[in-house]
Amino acid sequence: MKVTIFGGAGFIGSNLTEHFIRLGHEVTVMDALSRPGGGAARNVGQLLSKFGNQFNFIKGVVKNAGRVFEAVRKSNIILNVAAQTAMTWSLEDPSEDFETNALGMLNILESARVVGKNPIIIYTSTNKVYGDLTRQKVLLVETDTRWDFKDIPDGIDESYPLDYEGPYGCSKGCGDAYCLDYARSFGLRTVVFRMSGIYGIGQYPTEDQGWIAWFIRQSLLNKSITIFGDGKQVRDILYVSDLLRAFEGALGNIDVTAGRVYNIGGGRNNSISILELLTMIKEEFDITPSSVEYKDWRRADQKIYISNTAKAEEHFGWAPKVGIVEGITRLYNWMRNNYE
Repeated sequence: MKVTIFGGAGFIGSNLTEHFIRLGHEVTVMDALSRPGGGAARNVGQLLSKFGNQFNFIKGVVKNAGRVFEAVRKSNIILNVAAQTAMTWSLEDPSEDFETNALGMLNILESARVVGKNPIIIYTSTNKVYGDLTRQKVLLVETDTRWDFKDIPDGIDESYPLDYEGPYGCSKGCGDAYCLDYARSFGLRTVVFRMSGIYGIGQYPTEDQGWIAWFIRQSLLNKSITIFGDGKQVRDILYVSDLLRAFEGALGNIDVTAGRVYNIGGGRNNSISILELLTMIKEEFDITPSSVEYKDWRRADQKIYISNTAKAEEHFGWAPKVGIVEGITRLYNWMRNNYE
Protein backbone atom coordinates (compact mmCIF):
# COMPACT_ATOMS: atom_id res chain seq x y z
CA MET A 1 0.00 0.00 0.00
CA LYS A 2 1.08 3.59 -0.65
CA VAL A 3 0.77 5.52 2.63
CA THR A 4 1.12 9.30 2.90
CA ILE A 5 1.60 10.77 6.37
CA PHE A 6 1.22 14.52 6.77
CA GLY A 7 3.15 15.63 9.83
CA GLY A 8 5.04 12.35 9.67
CA ALA A 9 8.13 13.73 11.43
CA GLY A 10 6.30 14.90 14.54
CA PHE A 11 5.77 12.87 17.68
CA ILE A 12 2.73 10.88 16.55
CA GLY A 13 3.73 11.08 12.90
CA SER A 14 7.22 9.63 13.39
CA ASN A 15 5.75 6.69 15.29
CA LEU A 16 3.25 6.15 12.46
CA THR A 17 6.01 6.43 9.86
CA GLU A 18 8.15 3.79 11.55
CA HIS A 19 5.13 1.56 12.08
CA PHE A 20 4.07 1.54 8.42
CA ILE A 21 7.62 1.18 7.12
CA ARG A 22 8.07 -1.90 9.32
CA LEU A 23 4.82 -3.30 7.94
CA GLY A 24 6.32 -3.08 4.45
CA HIS A 25 4.24 -0.25 3.01
CA GLU A 26 5.54 2.42 0.64
CA VAL A 27 5.58 5.52 2.87
CA THR A 28 5.71 9.19 1.94
CA VAL A 29 6.16 11.76 4.71
CA MET A 30 5.38 15.44 4.30
CA ASP A 31 6.42 17.73 7.13
CA ALA A 32 7.42 21.37 7.49
CA LEU A 33 9.93 20.52 10.28
CA SER A 34 8.71 23.65 12.05
CA ARG A 35 7.79 22.05 15.39
CA PRO A 36 8.76 24.29 18.34
CA GLY A 37 11.72 22.76 20.15
CA GLY A 38 13.07 21.07 17.02
CA GLY A 39 11.56 17.66 17.73
CA ALA A 40 10.42 17.03 14.16
CA ALA A 41 13.89 17.65 12.76
CA ARG A 42 15.40 15.26 15.30
CA ASN A 43 12.74 12.63 14.58
CA VAL A 44 13.24 12.73 10.82
CA GLY A 45 16.98 12.44 11.33
CA GLN A 46 16.45 9.32 13.41
CA LEU A 47 14.07 7.89 10.80
CA LEU A 48 16.63 8.47 8.08
CA SER A 49 19.36 6.82 10.14
CA LYS A 50 17.14 3.77 10.73
CA PHE A 51 15.51 3.40 7.33
CA GLY A 52 17.52 5.45 4.86
CA ASN A 53 15.74 5.52 1.50
CA GLN A 54 12.96 3.18 2.62
CA PHE A 55 10.61 6.20 2.75
CA ASN A 56 10.13 9.36 0.73
CA PHE A 57 10.42 12.68 2.56
CA ILE A 58 8.90 15.92 1.29
CA LYS A 59 9.53 19.16 3.15
CA GLY A 60 6.38 21.22 2.87
CA VAL A 61 3.30 22.66 4.55
CA VAL A 62 -0.27 21.40 4.27
CA LYS A 63 -1.55 24.90 3.48
CA ASN A 64 0.26 24.62 0.12
CA ALA A 65 -2.37 22.91 -2.05
CA GLY A 66 0.05 22.06 -4.86
CA ARG A 67 2.51 20.30 -2.57
CA VAL A 68 -0.35 18.41 -0.92
CA PHE A 69 -1.67 17.24 -4.29
CA GLU A 70 1.73 15.87 -5.30
CA ALA A 71 1.98 14.00 -1.98
CA VAL A 72 -1.44 12.29 -2.21
CA ARG A 73 -1.98 11.67 -5.93
CA LYS A 74 -0.89 8.00 -5.74
CA SER A 75 -1.92 7.28 -2.14
CA ASN A 76 -4.08 4.42 -0.93
CA ILE A 77 -3.97 5.60 2.69
CA ILE A 78 -3.67 9.20 3.92
CA LEU A 79 -3.02 10.01 7.57
CA ASN A 80 -3.17 13.66 8.61
CA VAL A 81 -1.39 14.31 11.89
CA ALA A 82 0.01 17.68 10.78
CA ALA A 83 -1.24 20.37 13.11
CA GLN A 84 -0.73 23.52 15.06
CA THR A 85 -1.35 21.94 18.46
CA ALA A 86 -1.36 24.69 21.11
CA MET A 87 -4.35 26.74 22.23
CA THR A 88 -1.95 29.47 23.41
CA TRP A 89 -0.36 29.86 19.99
CA SER A 90 -3.75 29.86 18.26
CA LEU A 91 -4.69 32.90 20.34
CA GLU A 92 -1.50 34.66 19.25
CA ASP A 93 -1.79 33.83 15.54
CA PRO A 94 -5.31 32.65 14.59
CA SER A 95 -4.63 32.93 10.85
CA GLU A 96 -1.66 30.56 10.89
CA ASP A 97 -3.60 28.20 13.14
CA PHE A 98 -6.51 28.17 10.67
CA GLU A 99 -4.33 27.67 7.61
CA THR A 100 -2.55 24.69 9.15
CA ASN A 101 -5.46 22.92 10.81
CA ALA A 102 -8.52 23.79 8.73
CA LEU A 103 -7.24 24.79 5.29
CA GLY A 104 -4.62 22.03 5.44
CA MET A 105 -7.28 19.38 5.96
CA LEU A 106 -9.42 20.83 3.17
CA ASN A 107 -6.43 20.73 0.81
CA ILE A 108 -5.92 17.05 1.59
CA LEU A 109 -9.59 16.21 1.09
CA GLU A 110 -9.83 18.15 -2.17
CA SER A 111 -6.68 16.54 -3.50
CA ALA A 112 -8.02 13.08 -2.66
CA ARG A 113 -11.38 13.90 -4.27
CA VAL A 114 -9.84 15.25 -7.48
CA VAL A 115 -7.41 12.33 -7.85
CA GLY A 116 -10.34 9.94 -7.59
CA LYS A 117 -8.47 6.92 -6.19
CA ASN A 118 -10.79 6.69 -3.15
CA PRO A 119 -8.03 6.51 -0.53
CA ILE A 120 -8.73 5.94 3.16
CA ILE A 121 -8.21 9.19 5.10
CA ILE A 122 -7.78 9.43 8.87
CA TYR A 123 -7.75 12.85 10.52
CA THR A 124 -6.56 13.40 14.08
CA SER A 125 -8.89 15.88 15.74
CA THR A 126 -9.00 16.75 19.44
CA ASN A 127 -11.19 16.66 22.53
CA LYS A 128 -11.05 20.48 22.43
CA VAL A 129 -13.94 20.38 19.93
CA TYR A 130 -16.16 19.77 22.97
CA GLY A 131 -15.06 23.09 24.51
CA ASP A 132 -15.01 23.43 28.28
CA LEU A 133 -17.96 21.02 28.63
CA THR A 134 -20.56 23.70 29.31
CA ARG A 135 -22.76 23.21 26.22
CA GLN A 136 -24.51 20.38 28.04
CA LYS A 137 -24.46 20.55 31.83
CA VAL A 138 -21.80 18.33 33.39
CA LEU A 139 -21.61 18.21 37.18
CA LEU A 140 -18.17 18.03 38.76
CA VAL A 141 -16.85 17.04 42.17
CA GLU A 142 -13.54 18.10 43.71
CA THR A 143 -11.24 15.85 45.74
CA ASP A 144 -7.86 16.48 47.31
CA THR A 145 -5.98 15.63 44.11
CA ARG A 146 -8.40 15.90 41.17
CA TRP A 147 -11.60 17.09 39.61
CA ASP A 148 -14.02 14.36 38.59
CA PHE A 149 -17.35 13.87 36.87
CA LYS A 150 -20.22 13.41 39.30
CA ASP A 151 -22.51 11.26 37.20
CA ILE A 152 -20.76 10.21 33.95
CA PRO A 153 -18.07 7.80 35.16
CA ASP A 154 -17.31 6.50 31.68
CA GLY A 155 -16.54 9.97 30.35
CA ILE A 156 -17.53 12.01 27.29
CA ASP A 157 -18.82 10.14 24.24
CA GLU A 158 -19.19 11.31 20.64
CA SER A 159 -22.79 12.49 21.17
CA TYR A 160 -21.69 15.38 23.40
CA PRO A 161 -22.50 18.74 21.72
CA LEU A 162 -19.61 20.44 19.96
CA ASP A 163 -18.44 23.83 21.21
CA TYR A 164 -15.42 25.15 19.29
CA GLU A 165 -13.98 27.32 22.03
CA GLY A 166 -10.85 29.28 21.12
CA PRO A 167 -9.20 29.48 17.68
CA TYR A 168 -7.53 26.07 18.12
CA GLY A 169 -10.85 24.39 18.84
CA CYS A 170 -12.39 26.19 15.85
CA SER A 171 -9.65 25.22 13.39
CA LYS A 172 -9.50 21.58 14.47
CA GLY A 173 -13.29 21.42 14.58
CA CYS A 174 -13.45 22.82 11.05
CA GLY A 175 -11.11 20.12 9.76
CA ASP A 176 -13.11 17.56 11.74
CA ALA A 177 -16.39 18.72 10.15
CA TYR A 178 -14.99 18.87 6.61
CA CYS A 179 -13.60 15.37 6.98
CA LEU A 180 -16.98 13.96 7.99
CA ASP A 181 -18.84 15.97 5.35
CA TYR A 182 -16.61 14.78 2.51
CA ALA A 183 -17.73 11.26 3.38
CA ARG A 184 -21.38 12.37 3.10
CA SER A 185 -21.07 14.71 0.12
CA PHE A 186 -18.46 12.92 -2.00
CA GLY A 187 -18.28 9.38 -0.63
CA LEU A 188 -14.68 9.65 0.57
CA ARG A 189 -13.63 7.03 3.11
CA THR A 190 -12.77 9.38 5.96
CA VAL A 191 -12.38 8.68 9.68
CA VAL A 192 -11.96 11.21 12.49
CA PHE A 193 -10.17 10.52 15.78
CA ARG A 194 -10.94 13.01 18.57
CA MET A 195 -7.87 12.35 20.68
CA SER A 196 -6.91 12.98 24.27
CA GLY A 197 -3.51 13.06 25.95
CA ILE A 198 -1.31 11.04 23.60
CA TYR A 199 2.19 10.48 25.01
CA GLY A 200 5.23 8.29 24.45
CA ILE A 201 8.69 8.00 22.93
CA GLY A 202 9.63 10.50 20.24
CA GLN A 203 7.86 13.32 22.09
CA TYR A 204 9.90 16.49 22.51
CA PRO A 205 7.53 18.61 24.60
CA THR A 206 7.06 22.31 25.17
CA GLU A 207 5.18 24.03 27.96
CA ASP A 208 2.22 24.44 25.60
CA GLN A 209 2.04 20.88 24.29
CA GLY A 210 2.79 17.40 25.61
CA TRP A 211 2.17 18.02 29.31
CA ILE A 212 3.10 14.55 30.61
CA ALA A 213 6.48 14.68 28.86
CA TRP A 214 6.98 18.34 29.80
CA PHE A 215 6.64 17.74 33.54
CA ILE A 216 8.90 14.67 33.34
CA ARG A 217 11.48 16.66 31.36
CA GLN A 218 11.52 19.57 33.80
CA SER A 219 11.72 17.21 36.77
CA LEU A 220 14.54 15.19 35.17
CA LEU A 221 16.52 18.38 34.67
CA ASN A 222 15.49 19.73 38.07
CA LYS A 223 13.98 22.82 36.47
CA SER A 224 10.94 24.83 37.47
CA ILE A 225 7.36 24.25 36.28
CA THR A 226 4.30 26.44 36.11
CA ILE A 227 0.86 25.04 36.85
CA PHE A 228 -1.98 27.02 35.30
CA GLY A 229 -4.98 26.51 37.58
CA ASP A 230 -5.04 24.35 40.69
CA GLY A 231 -3.21 21.26 39.41
CA LYS A 232 -6.30 19.11 39.89
CA GLN A 233 -7.25 19.19 36.20
CA VAL A 234 -7.59 15.67 34.82
CA ARG A 235 -7.01 14.13 31.39
CA ASP A 236 -7.15 10.56 30.20
CA ILE A 237 -3.83 9.69 28.60
CA LEU A 238 -3.00 7.16 25.91
CA TYR A 239 0.38 5.61 25.15
CA VAL A 240 1.33 6.02 21.51
CA SER A 241 1.52 2.28 20.73
CA ASP A 242 -2.17 2.01 21.64
CA LEU A 243 -2.91 4.86 19.22
CA LEU A 244 -1.10 2.96 16.45
CA ARG A 245 -3.39 0.01 17.16
CA ALA A 246 -6.39 2.32 16.80
CA PHE A 247 -5.18 3.40 13.35
CA GLU A 248 -4.79 -0.25 12.35
CA GLY A 249 -8.25 -1.08 13.67
CA ALA A 250 -9.96 1.77 11.83
CA LEU A 251 -8.12 1.01 8.58
CA GLY A 252 -8.83 -2.70 8.82
CA ASN A 253 -12.55 -2.14 9.36
CA ILE A 254 -13.10 0.74 6.95
CA ASP A 255 -16.46 -0.61 5.79
CA VAL A 256 -17.69 0.17 9.31
CA THR A 257 -15.55 3.17 10.25
CA ALA A 258 -15.83 5.27 7.06
CA GLY A 259 -17.64 8.55 7.67
CA ARG A 260 -17.52 8.13 11.45
CA VAL A 261 -15.87 9.87 14.39
CA TYR A 262 -14.30 8.17 17.41
CA ASN A 263 -13.11 9.42 20.76
CA ILE A 264 -9.64 7.94 21.23
CA GLY A 265 -7.98 8.20 24.65
CA GLY A 266 -6.99 6.23 27.69
CA GLY A 267 -10.41 6.28 29.31
CA ARG A 268 -11.27 6.26 33.00
CA ASN A 269 -8.58 3.73 33.97
CA ASN A 270 -5.86 5.89 32.44
CA SER A 271 -6.88 9.28 33.81
CA ILE A 272 -4.51 11.40 35.90
CA SER A 273 -4.25 14.93 37.27
CA ILE A 274 -1.16 17.14 37.31
CA LEU A 275 -0.84 16.74 41.08
CA GLU A 276 -1.14 12.97 40.76
CA LEU A 277 1.50 12.91 38.02
CA LEU A 278 3.98 14.88 40.13
CA THR A 279 3.40 12.53 43.05
CA MET A 280 3.84 9.49 40.84
CA ILE A 281 7.13 10.54 39.25
CA LYS A 282 8.51 11.44 42.67
CA GLU A 283 7.57 8.01 44.06
CA GLU A 284 8.53 5.97 40.98
CA PHE A 285 11.62 7.80 39.71
CA ASP A 286 12.66 10.10 42.58
CA ILE A 287 12.56 13.21 40.41
CA THR A 288 10.95 16.56 41.17
CA PRO A 289 10.93 20.02 39.61
CA SER A 290 13.15 22.59 41.26
CA SER A 291 10.09 24.73 42.05
CA VAL A 292 6.38 24.97 41.27
CA GLU A 293 4.64 28.24 40.45
CA TYR A 294 0.86 28.57 40.17
CA LYS A 295 -0.81 30.97 37.73
CA ASP A 296 -4.37 31.65 36.60
CA TRP A 297 -6.28 29.11 34.51
CA ARG A 298 -5.66 29.34 30.79
CA ARG A 299 -8.55 29.93 28.43
CA ALA A 300 -10.53 26.81 27.43
CA ASP A 301 -8.60 24.60 29.86
CA GLN A 302 -11.10 21.94 30.90
CA LYS A 303 -11.03 21.00 34.58
CA ILE A 304 -11.56 17.42 33.48
CA TYR A 305 -11.82 15.49 30.27
CA ILE A 306 -12.08 11.69 30.06
CA SER A 307 -12.83 9.91 26.79
CA ASN A 308 -15.57 7.33 26.53
CA THR A 309 -14.07 4.94 23.94
CA ALA A 310 -16.91 2.40 23.86
CA LYS A 311 -17.76 3.22 20.24
CA ALA A 312 -14.24 2.34 19.04
CA GLU A 313 -14.38 -0.91 20.99
CA GLU A 314 -17.77 -1.77 19.49
CA HIS A 315 -16.86 -0.90 15.89
CA PHE A 316 -13.31 -2.24 15.61
CA GLY A 317 -12.48 -4.01 18.84
CA TRP A 318 -10.08 -1.40 20.18
CA ALA A 319 -9.32 -0.62 23.81
CA PRO A 320 -6.17 0.71 25.53
CA LYS A 321 -3.67 -1.90 26.70
CA VAL A 322 -0.78 0.11 28.16
CA GLY A 323 -1.50 1.32 31.70
CA ILE A 324 -0.35 4.60 33.20
CA VAL A 325 2.59 3.26 35.22
CA GLU A 326 3.91 1.14 32.35
CA GLY A 327 3.51 3.91 29.77
CA ILE A 328 5.01 6.69 31.87
CA THR A 329 7.92 4.44 32.83
CA ARG A 330 8.63 3.79 29.14
CA LEU A 331 8.53 7.54 28.46
CA TYR A 332 10.75 8.32 31.46
CA ASN A 333 13.39 5.79 30.39
CA TRP A 334 13.43 7.19 26.86
CA MET A 335 13.62 10.80 28.07
CA ARG A 336 16.39 9.98 30.54
CA ASN A 337 18.54 8.91 27.58
CA ASN A 338 17.58 12.00 25.54
CA TYR A 339 17.77 14.76 28.12
CA GLU A 340 20.68 13.83 30.39
